[in-house]
Amino acid sequence: MVTAAMSKDAATTCDLAIIGCGLSGLAAALFAAEKGFSTVLAGVSGGLMFATGLLDVMGTHPIETGHGWTDPWAAIDALSNDIPDHPYARLTTDTIKEAMEKVVLFLGKNGLSYVKSGENNSEIMTLLGTTKRSYYIPSTMWEGVRALREKRPCLIVGFDELQDFSAAQITQNLTGEWPGLRSLSISLNGITAASPLVSGDILARDMEMRGNLEKLARLIRPHLEDAETVGLPAVLGMKRPEENIEALSRELGTAVFEIPTTPLSVPGLRLNEVFMERLAERGVNLFFPERVLSWEKAEDGAFLLAMGQGPQKKWVRAEGVILATGRFWAHGLRADRDRIRETLFDLPVHQPEKRDEWHQEDFLDLRGHPANCAGLAIDNQFRPLNRAGEPAFEKLFAAGSILANQDWIRMKCGSGMSISSAYGAVNAFSRLRG
Repeated sequence: MVTAAMSKDAATTCDLAIIGCGLSGLAAALFAAEKGFSTVLAGVSGGLMFATGLLDVMGTHPIETGHGWTDPWAAIDALSNDIPDHPYARLTTDTIKEAMEKVVLFLGKNGLSYVKSGENNSEIMTLLGTTKRSYYIPSTMWEGVRALREKRPCLIVGFDELQDFSAAQITQNLTGEWPGLRSLSISLNGITAASPLVSGDILARDMEMRGNLEKLARLIRPHLEDAETVGLPAVLGMKRPEENIEALSRELGTAVFEIPTTPLSVPGLRLNEVFMERLAERGVNLFFPERVLSWEKAEDGAFLLAMGQGPQKKWVRAEGVILATGRFWAHGLRADRDRIRETLFDLPVHQPEKRDEWHQEDFLDLRGHPANCAGLAIDNQFRPLNRAGEPAFEKLFAAGSILANQDWIRMKCGSGMSISSAYGAVNAFSRLRG
C-alpha cells in the first residue's frame, strides 16, 4: 500500500502551483506558462459555465448610484481614488490593458475572437431584453452590438426546446426603443434529439453536425421579411462558432449574431475548453478535477499541497502558490455562524466585525451587502496579509474574486479584475524569484 509519506517523496514538483480553475486561475496558468515557469493548475470546475462570455473591465461606480461608464478606464481611475484597497488600485491602467490583451490574443489564436469599440465599453442586449455595457465582446455577438446601436430591422429567433431563452421577452422589453425588432420561436425537431427540452451545450454540439445549419436556415428563411440581422441564443457550435456564424449568415443572406444565454452558458464553456486544452499543450500540468484539501510547509520553504485522502493522496511541491479559489460558491470562502473563513490556509478574511453587519436590511439595497466585499486583504504584490498586516508567506499570492474590497458583480468588473489580478500575481512571483 502506498503511504502518504511515500507520496510526498514522489510529489509533482513545479515552480508555481495555481489553485482554482475559474477565469483567474486559468489566466494565471497562461501567464505563468508564457514566462516559462513549470506550472501546476489544480481545482474543480470554475464559474465559467455561468459566464456570458463577455469580458467586462469596469462598468459601474459608485454602485450605490448605479452610475454606468462608457469609458472603463476613467471608471477605474475614479474607483482607485475612492477605494484605494480595490485590486485594480494595485495595478496601472497599462498593466490591466496588457493583461487583457494577452488573454484576448490567446483566445483569438484558438478560435474565440473578441472585438471592442476603441477604448470604450459597448452596449449589448441580454437574454432578458435589457442591455449592459461590456468591453471585449465575442465576435459571434458583435453584429448584435451594431444592430442595437443602429436599430436595424432585426429578427430574434428562439427555440421551443430551449425554454430559458425567450425571443418574445427580448422583443417585448426592447421594442419601445427598437421598433424594427421582431421575434420568432421555432421547433428544432429533426435537428436535435427528440427530447422536448435540451440544454444549450447539447444544442451547440448538435449544430456542428453535418447539415444541421442548413436545416436551421430553412426554418428561419421564410420569416426573414425585411430583417437585416438575425439574433439567436448563443448555441451555434462549441468548437468553431465563428465558422458556423459565417456559414449561417451566407445561408440566410443576412448578418447573424448570438445573444448571451443562462447556465449552462455555451460561451463560458467555450472559454473553459479552449483554456484547458491549450494550457495542457503549453505544458501546464493539470490536476483536474482535484480539490486541494490541505498543505504543509517543507523544510526548504516550498509548499506541499495535498489532493485526495489516505493512500490515494496526491502531492504537489511548489516554490510559489497563487490562491484563486473564488468565494462562497467555489468554496474559497466559507461563512460560519460567527465569521467568514478562508478554507485552505485559514488566512484572515477582511469582513464586517459582526455577523449582523454582513447584510443590509433591504435585500435590494443599492449599496450592496458588505459581505460581498469580504475576502483576502493583499499587499501591492498580491500577497495575502496575516493578522499583523504583513504578507502571510513570501511566495503565496491571491487573485480573482477571493480578493477583498470589491463587489465584482455590481461593479461589472469580474473578468477584468480576475485576469489583471492573476497577471499581477504572476509578475510578482517572477520579481521575487529575481
